Amino acid sequence: MVTMSEAAMSRPGRAMGLAAFLSVVLIALTAVPSIWPQAVPALHGLKIDTDPENMLADDEPVRLFHNRMKAAFSLNDLIVVGVVQEDHPQGVFNPKTLGEVYRLSQAAETLTWDEEDGPAGVIAADIIAPDKVDNIDQAGLGSVSFNWLMPAAPETPEAAQAVRDKALALPMLDDTLVSGDGRALALYIPIREKNDSYRVAAALRDRIAGFDSDATYHITGLPIAQDQFGVEMFKQMAISAPAAMALILLLMWLFFRNLNLVLSPMVVAMVSVIGAMGLLIATGQTVHIMSSMIPIFVMPIAVLDAVHILSDFHDRYPQIGDRRKTVRAVMEELWRPMLFTTLTTAAGFASLAITPIPPVQVFGIFVALGVIFAWAATVTLVPAYIALMPERAFERFRRDAADVAAHPEHIGWLGRLLQGVGGVAYRRARLVLALFVAAVAVAGYGISLIAINDNPVKWFRADHEIRVADRALNERFGGTYMAYLHLGAAEPRTVASVAGDLRERLAALDSAPARRLAERLDQQTETATDPQALLDDLAGWVADAQAAAGDADWQAWEDAAMAVERAAQAGDVFKDPAVLRYVAQLQAALEARDDVGKTNALPDIVKTVHRELLGGEDQAFRIPDSAGGVAQTLITFQNSHRPQDLFKLVTPDYRQAVVWLQLTSGDNAHMRAVVDATEAYMAQNPPPRALDHDWFGLTYINVVWQEKMVAGMAKALTGGFVAVLILMTLLFRSPLWGLLSMVPLTVTIALIYGVIGLVGKAYDMPVAVLSSLSLGLAVDYAIHFNVRSRQIQQRLGDWHAALTHVFGEPARAIARNVIVIGAGFTPLLAAPLVPYQTVGALISAILVCAGIATLIGLPALITLFRRWLFADAPASQPAQRRA
Repeated sequence: MVTMSEAAMSRPGRAMGLAAFLSVVLIALTAVPSIWPQAVPALHGLKIDTDPENMLADDEPVRLFHNRMKAAFSLNDLIVVGVVQEDHPQGVFNPKTLGEVYRLSQAAETLTWDEEDGPAGVIAADIIAPDKVDNIDQAGLGSVSFNWLMPAAPETPEAAQAVRDKALALPMLDDTLVSGDGRALALYIPIREKNDSYRVAAALRDRIAGFDSDATYHITGLPIAQDQFGVEMFKQMAISAPAAMALILLLMWLFFRNLNLVLSPMVVAMVSVIGAMGLLIATGQTVHIMSSMIPIFVMPIAVLDAVHILSDFHDRYPQIGDRRKTVRAVMEELWRPMLFTTLTTAAGFASLAITPIPPVQVFGIFVALGVIFAWAATVTLVPAYIALMPERAFERFRRDAADVAAHPEHIGWLGRLLQGVGGVAYRRARLVLALFVAAVAVAGYGISLIAINDNPVKWFRADHEIRVADRALNERFGGTYMAYLHLGAAEPRTVASVAGDLRERLAALDSAPARRLAERLDQQTETATDPQALLDDLAGWVADAQAAAGDADWQAWEDAAMAVERAAQAGDVFKDPAVLRYVAQLQAALEARDDVGKTNALPDIVKTVHRELLGGEDQAFRIPDSAGGVAQTLITFQNSHRPQDLFKLVTPDYRQAVVWLQLTSGDNAHMRAVVDATEAYMAQNPPPRALDHDWFGLTYINVVWQEKMVAGMAKALTGGFVAVLILMTLLFRSPLWGLLSMVPLTVTIALIYGVIGLVGKAYDMPVAVLSSLSLGLAVDYAIHFNVRSRQIQQRLGDWHAALTHVFGEPARAIARNVIVIGAGFTPLLAAPLVPYQTVGALISAILVCAGIATLIGLPALITLFRRWLFADAPASQPAQRRA
């Protein structure tokens, strides 16, 4: 490393020019595919993905099942448009507001466009809005009429109120389309792809802007939150990162009072970020929610070593008087700790590659690369930058040193503070150790309180329009978070099972037609491959035989035909009244929970149509007693304007069904509680027929990927911790010094996560990933402190005397880093995106905790165990030459 620095100082212009050239090349490579796609096919342009579904691998079973079920039931992601009107006596159900709703619905179905890969935007046929759904009403005994709920915008208050009353009478619309108090209604806009949501929402907002009623319009839903986050994510990157760098620059200037000199860490940070992000984009990796934060993580790490160099240079230059010789002396002393801090930090982030979450893997790998780029840039560009500066630029360092020499009391507030800290750590070592043990014990209790939870909508600040819409609509409706419970026949419907069932039915008839049909069944079974085709063939054969037999055996053939029909119906699990009653009971159990606002399933359609078939009386709102009665309701419903809605709840073979759940919260903890409650209910109340069940939907997928992330992060943290310990042991050639170096890291992680548990902050994605940053930053200070302590102890031979020197320049460099980087990232606290706020707060907290643990905890421990720690120091760590 010293050789690299020497070479950079010898040809500083070449070093700076090479860094600039490589940066420009990386930027150009990322732009080439956008400007000239055929230029270099191996290169890739910028690709953005904010879909949490892609936190899971493409072949993840839950993701495959989710997509398979969406296709089976023709389900799509939804944008929810809520309309609320509190002040009007009729709520939203007045002619003016319903006229706006009607126009908005009509406009929504036009929001389709053609993309290269096919149509995009809104799926017009599946919009759920007052003018797009049926009112189901009785039309005389045994007859049902289907008319549009709102065929046109109502012109009178009475007509508007009629829309509300009709909707409230339909269980599928009550608390879904219309709020129970009549003050609000919701439109559900299905979209083909989640990344269509931002454009669709923007078009809807443009139309809403032209309305002049007093109603308030809200747009929300998980697709909106995810797409909106992607848009704001890049705005935030463009604001927060420069703001953080500007504050870091100001703080470094306050310490060193040399603007030209403190620009060098900014150059290092810029080159490192360009290197990491340029490679990310050029190699075809997607900029996901995680990878958008790579610059925020690389910047503080890139500045750390540069501040150590500048701090040591600042203190040594007055003694040496030549910038090149000073840089050489600084690099000879710092090369070992800087190399190992780079390796440990890179190892901490690279450990994320073993998590089962692809975007986290990419994040960890490219931050690790950014750390390595930062090391290379630091050891070359900082010396080169200093070499390009004239000697007169450092005269202030001489004057400051002369002033301190003449007036020791002028060492400044930081110097005085550090001298006091060093004295306390030496004299009160046992007390310091006891306080650290007590703090870790309290932190352990806090860690036990940590709740694992996340919610993409909560990635926005509480006053963001998406959060406001989320609260407003979930207070009034069954919920805007969709989850789906799949129910399916546990026993597969095979040719053998169908044939066996039909043989039993024919044997019970004991008639000549039944025996002839059984013979036909045996013949056909030998070649049949599809059970439904076999039954269709037998039904046709029976019809022909019955027609040929005449009146003599008509009834016997009719019985045989009924046996075939019942064998066919036996496979229609979700025409079985007992099964439908069970599903209805399960719905009731789920709706009794506070976190489930509403469910919709096949029994709701069956009971509603049955009620209207029997004259609209309340007592007829039930499941029919026979499979034939159920079939009649289903056939009747298929005469509606939206027959496709039936098959969003059940498959055409009636062997799979889905329960739609509207949740009032998108928190993973609430979704997990619903899943657990469902498992418990079905275990305690077995269904009348064997049913398999599983979950899908975005709300459930968020639970799965976060649970995988938590388990993966725990594994990565453990692996990273072990890797860092091994590196520490190799660095110091002593297991004891290796363990000592892990103390600040261990204390920092314990305290940070302990406080998170104590204050009730959820363990979410940013919190989980920041554990890797703890590995790098916390051990950085320990390495510098321990290496310099051993060097000075070997030179002086007395720990007390050495401690005074350690709390000079080495401790000042650490303290300056804590202040500069810790305060430098506070601008992130003002970000409108909560993950950025979390990152800003925790980076600052990690640095402060690591700094305190290093500057107070390590000297106290060394003081208490110095007899063992320094017993083999000369053998394990030869003294370094000092200039």
